[in-house]
Amino acid sequence: MTPEPTAFVKRSLTIAGHRTSLSLETAFWRRLEALAAIRRVSLSALVAEVDAARGGANLSSALRVFALENVGGS
Repeated sequence: MTPEPTAFVKRSLTIAGHRTSLSLETAFWRRLEALAAIRRVSLSALVAEVDAARGGANLSSALRVFALENVGGS
């Protein structure tokens, strides 16, 4: 069964050598996976890129904004 797009899903990732857990809605995880595939990088690498550029913003929020700003697939 596929989770609802608004359901929160918690995932563990390694970012810059550190293990972390993130909770995002299913729709955002799907979009981030698609963007990672388009860029031919792993999901962890994409998250690390956003993490490095986020400044003081919350990582989950920064990922949501990143996903929304890259709707066209760039």
